Amino acid sequence: MSLDAMTRTRIETDSLGSMEIPADAYWGIHTARALDNFPISKRPISVYPDLVRALAMVKQASARANREIGVLDPAKADLIDRAAQLVIEGQFHDQFVVGVIQGGAGTSTNMNANEVITNVALELAGRPKGDYAFLSPIDDTNRSQSTNDVYPTAIKVGLGLDLQSLLEELDLLRRAFLAKAVEFHDVLKVGRTQLQDAVPMTLGQEFHGFATTLGYDHQRLTENAYLLYEINMGATAIGTGITTNPSYAPAVLRHLRDISGLDLATASDLVEATSDTGSFMSFSSSLKRNAIKLSKICNDLRLLSSGPQAGFGEINLPARQAGSSIMPGKVNPVIPEVVNQVAFAVAGSDLTVTMAVEGGQLQLNAFEPVIAHSIFQSITWLRQAMLTLRVNCVEGITANRERLGAMVGNSVGVITALTPFIGYAAAAALAKTALLTGHSVADLVVEAGLMSRDEVAKQLSPARLSGLETVTAAIPIQQAPEDVVVEHRADSR
Repeated sequence: MSLDAMTRTRIETDSLGSMEIPADAYWGIHTARALDNFPISKRPISVYPDLVRALAMVKQASARANREIGVLDPAKADLIDRAAQLVIEGQFHDQFVVGVIQGGAGTSTNMNANEVITNVALELAGRPKGDYAFLSPIDDTNRSQSTNDVYPTAIKVGLGLDLQSLLEELDLLRRAFLAKAVEFHDVLKVGRTQLQDAVPMTLGQEFHGFATTLGYDHQRLTENAYLLYEINMGATAIGTGITTNPSYAPAVLRHLRDISGLDLATASDLVEATSDTGSFMSFSSSLKRNAIKLSKICNDLRLLSSGPQAGFGEINLPARQAGSSIMPGKVNPVIPEVVNQVAFAVAGSDLTVTMAVEGGQLQLNAFEPVIAHSIFQSITWLRQAMLTLRVNCVEGITANRERLGAMVGNSVGVITALTPFIGYAAAAALAKTALLTGHSVADLVVEAGLMSRDEVAKQLSPARLSGLETVTAAIPIQQAPEDVVVEHRADSR
């Protein structure tokens, strides 16, 4: 681009006065004022592509509804429709430049969308940018709308779209843990409670538990997504529907459902729906639940792989990078560590959402921008964290079978399996002796004449110790029929 092209401007005017706008910009004066007023995050709303697509979907649905009910000229509606479609397809996202954190309850975001879509439409019509006498960002593109119904609806639609890719990645991660459960189904190990030796289990059962946890989270997120699907289009300023035709709300809902593919519904009380943001708090909470449980799994992976010589050393995580600038050969569990940090951030974002929801006053919550930013960031970071955890860690985990076998063989905890036959008091006494002498539990039980060698061997077999039987426990998720499962007793603890 030549220097002359870069310095050319056009003049736009609003109720506060006039401003010079870069000639090539698709945004206009309202966006320019927001850029001056909110140099906060240095992150434009375009960092969340699904939010931008959702804004365009709302504008497209409104144009179609306004044309249908006869309040917008068909030619203008067609231009807005075509321009919005280009944005939905991914074009012009770099023109959505207002910051994610802004005052005004999202007005700057709505105006940014109005101006970009209008100027794209003007270009399609062969008109110059800024020719708002021909097609107006407010009178035409924003017809029958207010920021107070457009913005929360766009957030909900955007989150609904964004959630789909998160759920896909969550299920891929679940399946990765499930595959490891099958791979490790016969690897006996010592289970632990309160970091102390407990009773034997298999490594496969441990990884199967991780997969089950993620399956439950998939269900909770799917269920909570429906809280987002109640929208307030047609509410306009405060929910009374001022400036709209009574036919607009059902028409725009129908078109937005078709465009987005989401099971949207109009709220029964538009005044309440315009002022209340509780659905965002509930959805954010389900994201936090997923993040915290994922972090717990990563804590376990770090513990199980600790060492490799002076720690648990039960599993090996893939070596991803050198772990120290001073200790040669050291390798750290960097992938679980980064997932932990994402979980901390998601928990913090959930608190932000909670406070922003509480901060609403009277007929509007002015803090929806920080709500939107917090939740979109949580979804984005969680999705990327799950991806790197699966590809760069879980899929490459191996078991230290010899070490695990040796620990089970020397574990006093196996005597728990014999308490039904020799009694708790005798088992406790023999466990103490085993710890003091280093003798095996099996030998001590046989020497005490409490059980025969064959009886001890039978009760201390891997299948008995781990509770393995022929009862299957499937992962609770819709895709379960394709899953492989680990056989174990459903009521085992």
